[in-house]
Amino acid sequence: MRLVLVGPPGAGKGTQAVRLAERLGVPHISTGDLFRANLSQQTPLGLEAKSYMDKGDLVPDDVTVRMVRERLAEDDVAKGFILDGFPRTVSQANSLDELLAERGEQLDAVVEFKVDEEELVKRLLARGRSDDTEEVIRNRQQVYRDETYPLLDHYRDIVVSIDAVGAVEEITDRVTDALQNR
Repeated sequence: MRLVLVGPPGAGKGTQAVRLAERLGVPHISTGDLFRANLSQQTPLGLEAKSYMDKGDLVPDDVTVRMVRERLAEDDVAKGFILDGFPRTVSQANSLDELLAERGEQLDAVVEFKVDEEELVKRLLARGRSDDTEEVIRNRQQVYRDETYPLLDHYRDIVVSIDAVGAVEEITDRVTDALQNR
């Protein structure tokens, strides 16, 4: 099963990705983890990404796409994968679609985690991180709506929307049930 998880910050994508990867027997691929691994191992892609980050610039899509391409070429993704944090934009989605087409593959589903914005703010404030002020949280929600939410239209034929409020186990069950009933 090849899945992409989409949802605003605080929706529980990372938590669910780990649980779903275990249930489905496929790797959870987080772009954050990919970046950290490439940076810590000082790979050519990691060093290239670092050159942008050191200047305070965003890492260009092509660098991120190359990291994802390398990761998807590894043996453990033969049965599928769960992508968390990629794609974030329609441009990245187009790159992913092309990458998968080269491999004769396509996504099975895009799982959208739906949570009311007030609940998201409450969740993120409860984490107690210094960078999680209400203003910053609401700005991240707006960035999600502007940049990532359009993915749902791009992938409209394969989107599975999940109510992501409730106990972690219940949400995992909702996702697996929805995927089985497609």
